Amino acid sequence: MTNKVNGLLGRTLKHSFSVFVHQELGNPDYGLYELEPEQLGSLFKSAHIDLLNVTIPYKKDVMSYCTTLSPEAKAVGSVNTITTSVEGHHGHNTDAYGFQYMAKRAGIDFTDKKVLIFGSGGSSGAVRYVVEQTKAQSITTVSRSGEHNYNNLAKHHDAEILINTTPVGMHPASVGSSIVDLSYFPHCEGVLDLVYNPLRTALIIQAEQRGIPSASGLSMLVAQAKAAEELFLGQRIADEQIERIIGLINAQKENIVLIGMPGSGKSTVGAALAQMTGRELIDLDKRIEKAAGMPIPTIFAEQGEAAFRSIESERAAYYGTMTGKIIVCGGGIIKHERNYAPLHQNGRLYHLTRHPSQLAREGRPLSQNVNLGELYQERLPLYTRFRDAVIDNSGTPKQTAQSIWEEFNAYTRHQRP
Repeated sequence: MTNKVNGLLGRTLKHSFSVFVHQELGNPDYGLYELEPEQLGSLFKSAHIDLLNVTIPYKKDVMSYCTTLSPEAKAVGSVNTITTSVEGHHGHNTDAYGFQYMAKRAGIDFTDKKVLIFGSGGSSGAVRYVVEQTKAQSITTVSRSGEHNYNNLAKHHDAEILINTTPVGMHPASVGSSIVDLSYFPHCEGVLDLVYNPLRTALIIQAEQRGIPSASGLSMLVAQAKAAEELFLGQRIADEQIERIIGLINAQKENIVLIGMPGSGKSTVGAALAQMTGRELIDLDKRIEKAAGMPIPTIFAEQGEAAFRSIESERAAYYGTMTGKIIVCGGGIIKHERNYAPLHQNGRLYHLTRHPSQLAREGRPLSQNVNLGELYQERLPLYTRFRDAVIDNSGTPKQTAQSIWEEFNAYTRHQRP
């Protein structure tokens, strides 16, 4: 333990974005402090705290070590930022500001709405504090026990705004899990999920699929960090910095995922993109062959298509948790809905199109002895369902890669809910 503390306190922090965020806000010495509960006392007794942000599970625990509490920290009932002076440790709550920014950015208004908050931890208090400042019709907190719990959600089926403050869906422990099934809430018109890693949780993907306005916790993370650094530095930081950093993170973390018909040039374009961007190329077909220990035509011949699709889904789920990659998918990845969320959680899906007469057949079991024009028309609704953007691949691989890279940067740098 160093004598001077400047960073984030939590129990599991390996997948946090906070160091990058705070460094971009002008704090180059910001670090991570993973501690067990029994180590908290030693931290506050022996270390000098310049700036200490606090996350799961210590936002309430640290309150007893604070000499003073800000009005927001008192009202919220938790502390996520601590600064120090000669008078002692001062507890603040910048989560409230962060959540307020997140909701406003997403265009979600709580006025006259029935709001359901999942979770009763430190972040939940900040969310409730913000919602209570509005004219919401009702606010209900759902926890694992108590009057309102996950066993009696039916009585809240008319909720209009859903807010997840739990770690459910967070990478890596529960990635792919959702706190609720949105089909239980037919009147839902807004979803906010405080989890920011992956970029899109299963809950957010559900909202997207239903056309419900939604936002992940990335904007809250950056906004609350800005407010914390203002306390530390003693000066205001422009809100434009929040959007700049969100854009940087999206551009760094979002995967580029290529889908399209067999023989549409995905592997060649993917290689050109990797060379152009310096990103790692993950060719799912090659990773499948490595996992199976045999070529794909042999898998089809000896084990059948179902066995191949099973391995394909497992590999898509594994590599989809990664970030900043180029992922090239086989032509049939879109045949199973189960592959969509793993690829989309951290990825933007590009559908490469090419006239059926130009599609290569060699080494592609399902392209042999079939009418590729008819197969394309059959699969087009599935590609349309999966894709985020369409890219014509009738030019050179370098030209197509450049088109994808330009679209990707325009999207990630200026992405809004």
